[in-house]
Amino acid sequence: MSREQVRVRRSELVTTLVVVLLAAAAVFALWPRSAPERSDPAGARTPTAVAVPDAELAPLRAAARAAPCPSGAGAQAAGPLAGITVPCLGAPGLVDVGAALAGRPALINVWASWCAPCRDELPALAAYAARPDAVPVLGIDARDDPRAALSLLRDVDVTLPSVTDPDGTLRAALDIPPALPVSYVVRADGSVARVDPPVPFQSADDVAAAVKRLS
Repeated sequence: MSREQVRVRRSELVTTLVVVLLAAAAVFALWPRSAPERSDPAGARTPTAVAVPDAELAPLRAAARAAPCPSGAGAQAAGPLAGITVPCLGAPGLVDVGAALAGRPALINVWASWCAPCRDELPALAAYAARPDAVPVLGIDARDDPRAALSLLRDVDVTLPSVTDPDGTLRAALDIPPALPVSYVVRADGSVARVDPPVPFQSADDVAAAVKRLS
């Protein structure tokens, strides 16, 4: 092969390589991507629940003006939440979640202090809960440190009642996914429907529409 042929061959290889690289870059740029809508700890250290004594939580509850949880004493519960008893975040003591929400539609919202979209969604939930025709709203603080959870409620000035789930019983009963926030409508008969797609609520109207659709 002559020197000229070698030069031409090298030029062709370089041109081919450039074309391949440009094509790969174009494919990467055009590949569809979905914007993250929820906080997903996957890929990082998965958050876990932390147990904190009530005495340590008392001043944080007072600062957050945290709401006590509904009791539902004596109510007959049905569905996946029946018989599940968990700690209340805003006050000392345990809550029978199924009994507390029995006999009427309700909304459950799963949130956490490590969930960035939850910070924006909680005020929308509080605005809905303040409406006279709203169904009861109960939060589940999932895989979290209750001290951080109460600090978040204080920061966003939200006083919605919430429970914690230290043993993962609510997570198992509701099949709660890793990514938060996520919400569920509890029907009067105790059956539960997940709000899907699980896009964070932006307003009280968004919450009301989901409740109406799934009740």
